[in-house]
Amino acid sequence: MPPGNIGSLFWEAIGNTLFFTVVTVIFETVIGVWMAIIMNRNFRGRALVRAAILVPWAIPTAVTAKLWYFIFDYNGILNHVLGTQIIWTSGEWSSRFAIVIADTWKTTPFMALLILAGLQLIPEEVYEAASMDGASTVQRFFRITLPLVKPALMVAVLFRVLDALRMYDLPAILTGGGGGTGNATTTLSILVVSQIRQGFNSASALSTITFLLVFLVAFLFVRFLGANVVQTQAAQQKGELK
Repeated sequence: MPPGNIGSLFWEAIGNTLFFTVVTVIFETVIGVWMAIIMNRNFRGRALVRAAILVPWAIPTAVTAKLWYFIFDYNGILNHVLGTQIIWTSGEWSSRFAIVIADTWKTTPFMALLILAGLQLIPEEVYEAASMDGASTVQRFFRITLPLVKPALMVAVLFRVLDALRMYDLPAILTGGGGGTGNATTTLSILVVSQIRQGFNSASALSTITFLLVFLVAFLFVRFLGANVVQTQAAQQKGELK
């Protein structure tokens, strides 16, 4: 990468990083809540289901990337099942969505585990009282489950956002940080490592910017969403004392 292109490469990497962060976290949060609600129910084999769901998260990222590399290969399983001939890891948007799918598969169990911990703290009596009052399933979810699980949900989202902002292994192995014109899946971390390997002085500045971005996001979560978490927990404790 020539030094003269570092400005355009930086903004492209910023855009890719934010795109992966926003899209993957949204998917993982929605699916994670759904999975947590299912795992929180009483049914035969629940322990086995919980253990099986955690398998993708336990697999190292490099192994996950290689697994999905073969799935997304031109002659891979996905094209065979869909009957298509898409070069998933080379196209601009196909390579991006390949990373989104792979990351969602790997880290959604992490979200589900943290959200499940929050669901298990909600007393069953609250749902029973709501049912007696005639509240529907949807009403119970938005008026009881979502507000009471918010502390655990915010922690899960914070961890995943910070992790996604530092994404390196998955796109580096799955697409080589390329795709499209060659930079469609280049994240900030990939750009930093690339500049370090080429001996450019911009690597130090890029590393600092990456750190400041992660720190800013963490500060905003803790400063604003963290205050709401404390208030929610305090309100719950007051409700239990009454």
